Amino acid sequence: MSKDTLRPYDGPAGGWGALRSVARHLGEQKIAISGAKTLLRVNQPDGFDCPGCAWPDRDHTSTFEFCENGAKAVAAEATKFRAGPELFAEYTVAQLAEYSDHWLEQQGRLTTPMRYDAATDHYEPVGWDAAFALIAGHLNALPSPDEAIFYTSGRTSNEAAFLYQLFVRAYGTNNFPDCSNMCHESSGTALKTQIGVGKGTVSLEDFEHADGIFVFGQNPGTNHPRMLGELRAAARRGATIVAFNPLRERGLERFADPQDALEMATGGATRIASDYFQPRIGGDLAVVKGMVRHVLERDREAVARGAPSLLDRAFIDAHTTGFEAFAADALAEPWATIVEASGLAEARIRQAGDLYLACERVIVCWGMGITQHLHSVATVHMLVNLLLLRGHLGRPGAGVCPVRGHSNVQGDRTMMIWERPPADFLDRLRDVFGFEPPRGPGLDTVGAIEAMLAGRARVFFAMGGNFAAATPDTDATARALRRCDLTVHVATKLNRSHLVHGREALILPCLGRTEIDIQAGGPQGVTVEDSMSMVHLSAGINPPASGLLLSEPAIVARLAQATLGPRSGIDWAWLVEDYDRIRDLIARTFDDFHDFNARVRVPGGFRLPNPARERRWTNPAGKAVFVPCPVPIDTPASRVRLAHGAQMVFTLATIRAHDQYNTTVYGLDDRYRGVYGERRVVFAHAQDIAALGLAPGDWVDLHSAGEDGVQRQAPRFMLVPYDIPRGCLAAYYPETNVLVPLSSMAEGSRTPTSKSVPVVVTPHAPHAAPVRPRQRDIPAGVR
Repeated sequence: MSKDTLRPYDGPAGGWGALRSVARHLGEQKIAISGAKTLLRVNQPDGFDCPGCAWPDRDHTSTFEFCENGAKAVAAEATKFRAGPELFAEYTVAQLAEYSDHWLEQQGRLTTPMRYDAATDHYEPVGWDAAFALIAGHLNALPSPDEAIFYTSGRTSNEAAFLYQLFVRAYGTNNFPDCSNMCHESSGTALKTQIGVGKGTVSLEDFEHADGIFVFGQNPGTNHPRMLGELRAAARRGATIVAFNPLRERGLERFADPQDALEMATGGATRIASDYFQPRIGGDLAVVKGMVRHVLERDREAVARGAPSLLDRAFIDAHTTGFEAFAADALAEPWATIVEASGLAEARIRQAGDLYLACERVIVCWGMGITQHLHSVATVHMLVNLLLLRGHLGRPGAGVCPVRGHSNVQGDRTMMIWERPPADFLDRLRDVFGFEPPRGPGLDTVGAIEAMLAGRARVFFAMGGNFAAATPDTDATARALRRCDLTVHVATKLNRSHLVHGREALILPCLGRTEIDIQAGGPQGVTVEDSMSMVHLSAGINPPASGLLLSEPAIVARLAQATLGPRSGIDWAWLVEDYDRIRDLIARTFDDFHDFNARVRVPGGFRLPNPARERRWTNPAGKAVFVPCPVPIDTPASRVRLAHGAQMVFTLATIRAHDQYNTTVYGLDDRYRGVYGERRVVFAHAQDIAALGLAPGDWVDLHSAGEDGVQRQAPRFMLVPYDIPRGCLAAYYPETNVLVPLSSMAEGSRTPTSKSVPVVVTPHAPHAAPVRPRQRDIPAGVR
């Protein structure tokens, strides 16, 4: 095992390490001075919204709030490097496909619309008019609009998303797979049923009042660094912060705020989690149900001795339904089942229950460590059940907080980028725009892959994202995309998906969030919605990377005009001359966006209403619903282990490294986990490594052990000992997405189960499937 690859990290999250990392990334992109100036305009009233995560800023009128990953996202977009026609002339697509995701990212900004030439295996420049004519020709030649798929990334603005869904529904389909299908669909599914709103109920102000913050399946130090500021402030005023995560993560332990002069000068840090629980992967449902059972038992004891109830009986009686059946189910769940499924001792779970009981105002946060399992929807239900017991919804300092990923993933769904739109929205669309929208359900992400594989979908259009790498079972996804007649990707930078193409293919370069968007009506701003339902303006400040770039709204408008012509009755070109016109249409379509243009120009924007926050329940029950959720015993994982007998079967969770955001790889280091210059690593308990007869630093192959019988393999990963429960593994995506079965989805939400993949580990076989070259193995390419 190389000492250069593995170096234990003993410092806090943030601190000087974060500042050095950002300085290095700015230097690598040749924007050290201009990049620093650009960072000062992130999330400002006269600047742009961070193109990274959806965590809100405390005050969009405040001074710069440092965020390491946000700075990397800004640097990546503002880079001086260009991936222009010269790059595509030098390399065939087959040659580009041999390079790492990091190398592709490092080539810089796309500058020119490109069309794939099958005869030469090169992308070649194409004019915008010709590109739109090609797409329109394919779309209009399809026997049914449902043979086209329209994917959406969470970076798309509200204006672009609204025009996109309007065009696609006018075209005639609801095929809107999007990144929500792969991340927080389980959250929205559970919350919508249980409390009537598929979003979180808290604001940043609630973090000031909470005396208990329970964080499940989330690593904010890497995925949402700005959240650490809120956790740090809460910890410093004495709030209880409880972390539940199979991996020991530095960002949940200690944090040094780079903007705190004293901490930076003294090398100090703030302890974040007061208590840290490490359930086995997928054990959260059992943990929370055990906490619920403990609370109910303690309540019975209190009432029996004449003490006040520990539950908020008034809230339960007035605002909930189903409590008695739920309580009976929770009390009947055997502790032996809870302990076995959770991987925690009964005493530890009871300790977590006591921590909950000691708090008067509780916020529960969670990430994809909760949402990407077979029983994810049930787990979210159980988290809400826990809050309902003591009335921790609809009052200051309490509520649910699903922590979203991409910067406008929540806004896209608000704009109805959704394959199952409600009837009342379709009625409004009909009334406002004068056409009858399609009523049948469309395809989600997994359904879209299945349809392309089966030949039932022939055109794939992606508004951003990296579909071929982000999806489960990436080999199957690649086969699906290659069966298409046409694949189109709107993007700012080159990524893996552009190299996994249909018989014809286009890459359409667009403006980034940091860049000035000039239309006929002058400079334009777009809007985004953060994960706490705040809507605000974003206006770029940098010159465009190329004079040929179009904005996403302009791309949608020109495609709509080319495809639909006058039959839609919508003047698309007129709409994109001034984005206020788009916002006026949004206001006519969605009541919550009334006076949109005026309200969004107030510094900081405005918050969308959240009925559950006001204890108004808009679900069919008319109340918040207690949902019984049995702890599953007969699971795919247990059946796979039984089938493999003495062979060790592990549960693998796919995770991010610190130098990446979603599938975008900024660098090859994972500072907090002590890994440098290597991405093909698998984290395992030291005793499991020994039980395999292997040693730290050995190279192994990972094999899927799913019930579908398909043999999937991810070769050549270095074993790294880590603080993780026995029987559990973690490795980075997208490298391990190939192991996630396409057929394995969360019950109720169809989210791929990327956090609970049964795998078998074997010593690396030299004849295993080839591995793409690592960055350091590749000679310097065109930049």
